[in-house]
Amino acid sequence: MLCVLIGMPGSGKSTVGRQLARRLGLSFSDTDQVLESRLGCSIREFFEAQGESAFRDHEEQTLADCLAQGQGVISTGGGIVLRPGNRERLRAAPCVIYLRASPEDIYRRLRHDTSRPLLQVADPLRKLKELYADRDPLYREASGYVVETGRPTVAALVNVISMQLDLAMPNRLRSPSGEAPKL
Repeated sequence: MLCVLIGMPGSGKSTVGRQLARRLGLSFSDTDQVLESRLGCSIREFFEAQGESAFRDHEEQTLADCLAQGQGVISTGGGIVLRPGNRERLRAAPCVIYLRASPEDIYRRLRHDTSRPLLQVADPLRKLKELYADRDPLYREASGYVVETGRPTVAALVNVISMQLDLAMPNRLRSPSGEAPKL
């Protein structure tokens, strides 16, 4: 099984993805972590030194490589949907979940986070609202499922996603004997 999580920065993709992978007994990949490992520096440093276009080229290849593994849970960077080729790849994947969070919820979660470049502006909430307006339609285009993150706990979100996967793909967790594993 392959499940990809997309959404705005701060929507919980990495945190939810790790726990979802653990719950499903699958590997976990975070495209941002893979990218930083390949680049040998932080995304922020690469972005500043090489520019957005070069970064998006590497991001596109990283997504293709992660999807080619064919199984696991993958969390993506918030801007992964900006390139049409990435949206095509995501639409072709068997399970893409958009973790939808409002700009206000994201701001509430990240307002004290100094590591995120997008929040290091005069009005971070306004910036989040602009990004959301641009990206929400792209996330919806690339995903098969939308899960509202709001204020539930990570465990509650993992439960909601697991239940949606059970409904959509009832045989996804069946063993060769036909029995579903205990979660």
